Amino acid sequence: MKFTQVLYERVSDIWKQTHQHPFVTGMGDGTLPVESFIRYMKQDYVFLIDYAKLFALGSIKAGEVETMAAFSRLLHETLTGEMDLHRQYAARFGITSEQLEQTKPTPINLAYTRYMLSVAYNGSLAELVSALLPCMWSYWEIGKMLAADYPDSTRHALYGDWVRMYASEEFGTLSSWLIDLLDRLAEGKPQRELQLLEEHFLTTSRFEYMFWDMVYDGSDWPI
Repeated sequence: MKFTQVLYERVSDIWKQTHQHPFVTGMGDGTLPVESFIRYMKQDYVFLIDYAKLFALGSIKAGEVETMAAFSRLLHETLTGEMDLHRQYAARFGITSEQLEQTKPTPINLAYTRYMLSVAYNGSLAELVSALLPCMWSYWEIGKMLAADYPDSTRHALYGDWVRMYASEEFGTLSSWLIDLLDRLAEGKPQRELQLLEEHFLTTSRFEYMFWDMVYDGSDWPI
């Protein structure tokens, strides 16, 4: 069994709860309150600024030119494709790009991105990938799930663009490349290193759930 298949089974309960979160299902059936989506869009925008740095660090840590180029493409797609979608949504709500970038991250947002950046700066390339992979992989899974279980979601006036992007073949190709890369990087590693990769994957999978919960409930600094 491939290492990522082991990871997928290990986090199946976490991801099941994530995919059934009312924020996610609300995008599917169209019942998600607009204010929750605006909060998500702003928090996810500043999240992606830090997330993009992980791909830059991946290119630095990569030992092969082909891998460096692939991380560069991921960086480009994040800064343009994903973040452009957020900017387009923001424009519909009268929010400028400057206002998006001035969004203050919540404690959960900060904890999540700082954990991944710490792993990326201090760990191996395999550690970096294991920490950032749950975000992309679970978004692809959510996009496909919503498109399949809620067929009307792809045509929803507000949430349809989001569902189509993350259910797309293009996004799936990028996610699949990261999955395959982690399998290659995990080959031949001793059990103690594999356990560390699994711990990163579990931790950021939990952060993914906490992020959805945070933007749904509107939790922020208590003071």
